[in-house]
Amino acid sequence: MSDTPMTFKEMCERFEVTPRTLRYYEYIELLAPQKQGRARFYGRREIARMILILRGRRFGFSLEDIRQFLIIYETEGNRAQMETWIGMADRQLEILEAQRSELEQTIADLRKLRDESQSSLT
Repeated sequence: MSDTPMTFKEMCERFEVTPRTLRYYEYIELLAPQKQGRARFYGRREIARMILILRGRRFGFSLEDIRQFLIIYETEGNRAQMETWIGMADRQLEILEAQRSELEQTIADLRKLRDESQSSLT
């Protein structure tokens, strides 16, 4: 990772987010870029946080969950953050497993209804 800070536009392009999204993440204090006048610059810390934010969103965590997770690192350090992460991951895995089960049942129900409908036409 380069030590050269990224501009607002570069951050949007690199992480494929809209300017509105990036500004919102700043507003809710997930990111805190360096400001020079109206320009914003994102260093290593902000880039690493953005990676964690997007990964957390991909896994289904709320922005508030992600914010709290990031705060733990700032206030309590890496070990506390990792312990929190394990608990968060366990809870999210349970939720995703339940969703997968529900989805599998829905697919089976839809397939059965489709097959019954197909049979009634022949």
